[in-house]
Amino acid sequence: MTEPSLHIEEEDGATTLRLFGRLVTDRLAEVESDFANAQTTSKTLRIDLSDIEALDTGGAWLVADLVARLEAKGVEVEYSKASAAHLQLIDVVAAARPTEKGIEDPARGLLPWLSRLGEKTAGVGASVLSLMSFMGETLTVLVRTAVRPARWRPAALVTQMEEVGFNGIPIVVLMSFLIGIVLAFQGASQLRQFGAEIFVVDLIAISILRELGILLTAIIVAGRSGSAFTASIGSMKVREELDAMRTLGLDPMEVLVVPRVTALVIMLPILGFIANIAGLFGGALMSWVELGVSPGQFITRLQENTDVWHLAIGMIKAPIFAAIIGTVACWQAMQVRSSADSVGRHTTTSVVQSIFLVIAVDALFSVFFAELGL
Repeated sequence: MTEPSLHIEEEDGATTLRLFGRLVTDRLAEVESDFANAQTTSKTLRIDLSDIEALDTGGAWLVADLVARLEAKGVEVEYSKASAAHLQLIDVVAAARPTEKGIEDPARGLLPWLSRLGEKTAGVGASVLSLMSFMGETLTVLVRTAVRPARWRPAALVTQMEEVGFNGIPIVVLMSFLIGIVLAFQGASQLRQFGAEIFVVDLIAISILRELGILLTAIIVAGRSGSAFTASIGSMKVREELDAMRTLGLDPMEVLVVPRVTALVIMLPILGFIANIAGLFGGALMSWVELGVSPGQFITRLQENTDVWHLAIGMIKAPIFAAIIGTVACWQAMQVRSSADSVGRHTTTSVVQSIFLVIAVDALFSVFFAELGL
């Protein structure tokens, strides 16, 4: 078994690189430094492969890398006495070899900046249109399913309701309880200066029932369930399971998207209500400890000074937030391309976009209800 080696020879003004032995992966350590240090002052180089006993992708990679380095220096390289199989393997490996181009600095100036801004704006516009189209398609499938109840998939719906709702209760309760404690503690430290400690009840009730309870619940659901929707459906798309569904005559929108969006619309108001109760309980507990407001006083003040509309406003927003989270999560899943990296990027984007849209819609609701005097 001949050891791999290489020799550079000068004959009649021509430079020839001769390769010998078994140029395979487990023997490359013996010649790797020789390939790295191979140089020539000639403008042309002939690589003689006639004495190669065996060649695999590792050896072909060394040859292709050497050729690429020499050609980058202006050396013209050609092969001689090489078998068709060896040449084909080297060509395949060379085609897969990444190019070593430097990272170019982006063009500077007003026009290049405007060009990049225009490209990003066009990309955002295309994404908005795609999302609106997906929302319309989801609504169409939902209406079609409602008209034909036999197409409902109750098992999938119940499973998603359990995952989205019941399994999410502990984190929602803990978050809201702590938020109630924080509101009561911070409110007490400020209101005590004016002898208006009793108003901490109004502060807690209005903040939690109207805004924080449902908003923070929606944010938690977006991070917990929205990301799970994108990751699960995106992974199915990578594994081509969606194409398999279509081949079997199943609509992925009907099988995967509608049950998830419907489960969110049903369970988010319930989670929001539970969050309100937990937040009020935490606020009442801290008010009792910090301000001496007994639970009886807290409940009485809550009944006398808290309008039912504060609770209703939060509950009205809940299904809208749920629809946004579910639709964005499933839409991002459908944008996944066939790689694990794409699943990760779209999962992150799903959470960010869902939270942004939920906060933006909540701000619009605040202005709308303020204009109505509610």
